[in-house]
Amino acid sequence: MSDPSVRTLRLLSLLQARRHWSGADLAGRLGVSARTLRRDVDRLRELGYPVDASRGVDGGYALARGAALPPLVLDDDEAVALAVGLQAAAAGPVAGMAETSVRVLAKLVQVMPVRLRRRVEALRAVTVPAGVAPPPGGTDAVDPDVLTAVALACRDAERLVFGYTAVGRERGERTVDPHRLVALGRRWYLVGYDLDRGDWRVFRLDRLDAPRGTGVIAGPRRFPAEDAAAYVRERLDGTWGRTVVEAVVAAPGARVRERIGRWATVTDEGDGGDGGCRVRIEADDLDWAALALGMLAAPFTVLSPPELTDHLQVVADRYATAARVSRTARSMGA
Repeated sequence: MSDPSVRTLRLLSLLQARRHWSGADLAGRLGVSARTLRRDVDRLRELGYPVDASRGVDGGYALARGAALPPLVLDDDEAVALAVGLQAAAAGPVAGMAETSVRVLAKLVQVMPVRLRRRVEALRAVTVPAGVAPPPGGTDAVDPDVLTAVALACRDAERLVFGYTAVGRERGERTVDPHRLVALGRRWYLVGYDLDRGDWRVFRLDRLDAPRGTGVIAGPRRFPAEDAAAYVRERLDGTWGRTVVEAVVAAPGARVRERIGRWATVTDEGDGGDGGCRVRIEADDLDWAALALGMLAAPFTVLSPPELTDHLQVVADRYATAARVSRTARSMGA
């Protein structure tokens, strides 16, 4: 790695990835001598990066703690992840986080290379948060390249062709005039005009692959809803079947809010909530509701829907079976 500038960026990336490096390890990763490594470290210090060096058997290099954070070195996927995370924080319920997140994202975009800035700004410009967050535990993974390619097409109003696998169907090619991206719960959706169907459609991004621009500018069309998020909600209510769960929890409302307040509406009952609380959860399936209620570590009574009571029994049987099998396996192993 002969280019000093490229090597310096690589060195910074390595120092950010791990707390401490030995000189030999760093020199080996960079393919340079110990003397060249010392010059590269000095170059980082001149740029304002506080790099500590220590001698001896355990000696090596590390970015110093407690110093002002220098500019970050981000690859494409990290830049997209950062933009998505900051946008989610901006739409979240934590007091004061919205303005701070928007401000941080704006600062980061300013110092990004043009290529990354274009991708992140496109994502920021065309994403509509729908405001429904699920309980924690997983997500339907979306390829960052797919996400940003679709975002760029939405921003530039460029007609897209992509592969799509609808539920119960084989993969097919779709030609779409993209409109907006919508972040709803743990999923991302593309709203666009499907030229093959002659109508507006909603596409899940985790089922979409190989998006490519056609170079054709999408024609102006009247969007049939107040905004993209409202349209996605309306279309999914019939097929996605959002479940509304209500339960009474024998725990103080304040404690319940600490656990699941981000994903539920908690109403105090009794004097100051000491007598328990009522919880309302909107989720895309019963598993999410069961998980959220189970996280409370407190007795609860399901008020609605009745299907949740049966589902809890199924979950309880599953855990009981797992416990029994695990005990048997442990005893046989002993």
